[in-house]
Amino acid sequence: MAEKNTTSGKKVTAMSLAEVRDFIEILAKENPDAKSELNYTSPYTLLVAVVLSAQATDASVNKATEKLFKIASTPADIVALGEDGVAQYINSIGLWRAKSRNVVALSQQLIEHYNSEVPGERKALEALPGVGRKTANVILNIAFNQNTMAVDTHIFRLGNRTGLAIGKDVLAVEKALVRRIPKELLRDSHHWLILHGRYICKARKPECWRCPATEVCHYPDKNLVV
Repeated sequence: MAEKNTTSGKKVTAMSLAEVRDFIEILAKENPDAKSELNYTSPYTLLVAVVLSAQATDASVNKATEKLFKIASTPADIVALGEDGVAQYINSIGLWRAKSRNVVALSQQLIEHYNSEVPGERKALEALPGVGRKTANVILNIAFNQNTMAVDTHIFRLGNRTGLAIGKDVLAVEKALVRRIPKELLRDSHHWLILHGRYICKARKPECWRCPATEVCHYPDKNLVV
């Protein structure tokens, strides 16, 4: 059975498949309408928002795109706006220069190769500037209803901390989650897990005392006191 050390030196053991199902179903019951916190109106604006969200909060991205998408919400609009134009709207978020460059470049590629449409294949998505595996997984999951699992820092931490999916890197955790979560729950699990990691199973001090799935969780250092 896979194990991982906690900061206290105690071992986290992997959940059984039955426990994995219980854990996910508990989160689903607590938050049945979970969805992305990024604001978007189309697969394209979702793609832009996800690219902008790297090393930035969803709230900061939404603040920037609220104004940007009123002016430019299609690949042609963004290309016409240009790097400097895009930068004026997103310079409040991290890595804005590189992101401006990538957003314009990926928009140009969509125009040239995909008739301005966002492709629904991983290889095509990952070939776009600024789009890696995690971003591709988000797009495939939300825009194309595919059973993908986008592992960010929250899900990576949660998977290892709880025993849901133990792995040394994000790809290992992603593969473990896809393998261990029941297929009928997999697509929506991305939202349940990221929100749970963002608001309850926090990095520095997990709020175990208000976690609905604490009895299933294998984290040995649970703090059940407010």
